[in-house]
Amino acid sequence: MRVRLIGIGPGGPDDLTVAAVHALNEVDVFLVADKQRGVDDLVSVREEICRRHITGDHRIVVVPDPPRDRAPERYGDEVRDWHAARAQVYETVLREQVRDGETAGFLVWGDPSLYDSTIRVIERIRDRGVVDLDYDVIPGVSSVQMLAARHRLVLNRIGGPVTITTGRRLSREVAAGGDNLVVMLDGDLSCTELPGEWDIWWGANLGTSDEELVAGRLSDVRGHIEAARLRSKAARGWVMDTYLLRRA
Repeated sequence: MRVRLIGIGPGGPDDLTVAAVHALNEVDVFLVADKQRGVDDLVSVREEICRRHITGDHRIVVVPDPPRDRAPERYGDEVRDWHAARAQVYETVLREQVRDGETAGFLVWGDPSLYDSTIRVIERIRDRGVVDLDYDVIPGVSSVQMLAARHRLVLNRIGGPVTITTGRRLSREVAAGGDNLVVMLDGDLSCTELPGEWDIWWGANLGTSDEELVAGRLSDVRGHIEAARLRSKAARGWVMDTYLLRRA
């Protein structure tokens, strides 16, 4: 069985690469996760991408996503268990819903290489050996790239590094000396708890019609960011935000 993992960008239906559009048109069955956490609009965005870019016949199978603890004591173990549960669910759908000779596809938010589990899940399925599959990966525009473009940023200082991390790890990165950080998956705005002065370039739901952007000294624009997050949540039912944080 052929499986294609297609990066579709951070949310805008026009932000796909030409390679991604070609790949979409080679897929017969798309497996789309329904997270069942009030973010079903993520399914409709993927459906809109298919309507806009696919010229032939295709099917979409919505797959209920296995639940997981969002604040576990052992984060790594919880995520690995979730990946295993996902692999079992997708394996069943691939066996039952994809016919011989058909190609299955996964529409991966952003880019499959960055804070996404699809590659790991597909590797688990392949390692189990129940479904004989081969897969390829088509890169997508990440929210990090879109953030830099929207704010007209160079992410690194001249000759310097940039660290990509999560809100969960932000304080540890700063304690280790990091002062030029791209932060993802930070629903609690952990940056507001950091000591010292920081500049921030923030964006939410990038590429969508409800995109929000804020930039400035963190202590000055914190309220603007919180208000923008509320607008994004009201508009779509979900917020996916990313920001560059740089010590002032």
